[in-house]
Amino acid sequence: MNEKIYFEPGTSLHTLCAGDEVRLLRTVEELFPVGIVSRENMVELSGGESAVRGAVSFFEALVKLHRMRSRQLESRDVELLCRMFRSGSGGELDSLWAGRVAVSPKKRDILPRSRRQLEYVRLMREKDVVFGVGPAGTGKTYLAMAVAVSEFLANRVSRIVLTRPARESGERLGFLPGSLEEKVSPYLRPLYDALYEMMTPDEAQELIDRRVIEIAPLAFMRGRTLNNAFIILDEAQNTSVDQMLMFLTRMGFGSKCVITGDPTQSDLPRDERSGLEHAVETLKKLPEIGFVFMDTSDVVRHRLLEKIITSYTGKSFNNGKNVTP
Repeated sequence: MNEKIYFEPGTSLHTLCAGDEVRLLRTVEELFPVGIVSRENMVELSGGESAVRGAVSFFEALVKLHRMRSRQLESRDVELLCRMFRSGSGGELDSLWAGRVAVSPKKRDILPRSRRQLEYVRLMREKDVVFGVGPAGTGKTYLAMAVAVSEFLANRVSRIVLTRPARESGERLGFLPGSLEEKVSPYLRPLYDALYEMMTPDEAQELIDRRVIEIAPLAFMRGRTLNNAFIILDEAQNTSVDQMLMFLTRMGFGSKCVITGDPTQSDLPRDERSGLEHAVETLKKLPEIGFVFMDTSDVVRHRLLEKIITSYTGKSFNNGKNVTP
């Protein structure tokens, strides 16, 4: 079966995908067993009927996302579509787009990239406390940061507080060189990296200088009450039971809390129970609290990461060491 797709005048795969059409064509050929020939504003597909129909749907979704973005697509956009079509959810683009998170006007809207990510964003918007649990690369911290920035820019909270336990296997802060700030800075770097995806460095730095955005180790939260704030606890698998309770009781009026963690990457001593696992078991029956459990199918970093995680664990995340509601 042969099928030709014609783009609008002046539009080609080159203009759709920022000049990376060769990689796009290889990706589509891997996704669907079809032959592809690209000429100017036309793509010709050849192969079995079902494969060609699937590839046609993919290119239609590609054009649709380009119109939604109103700009050239990046590799992450193409990977989003590939993920959707691999999982059989190629028709869900409208739902994911409707769940997008608006951040700084100078940055692209953040798009959920799976059904669980979409549910995660929905819960963070609707509930005051949300747990996001899953392996590395599933967007737990990234999406939490996006929603925090969105809520702040919409004046629904007046500040953002980002925290994580400063704990690493085999190391103690007291034995590391430098001042306290220099000691904890490497632990907080991932939070800064995510923040700069949502705001320009100048915007973010101004808010940090004004203490509107605060990034601090978990130990600094003790004794505080945070009103009208969006509070994110990252790497929660490294909290003790007491630390988790301490954190949850920091929430004041008008505040939201998001707790993220990966139970398979705990740096706690073997005889110490994770505050994340304990909290999930203790709070699972409270309807006011939201829980989202992601697995390797939700990994949204480099496409190879899902295979790496699965290879190391020998199984998908939900079948391995995990906490369940």
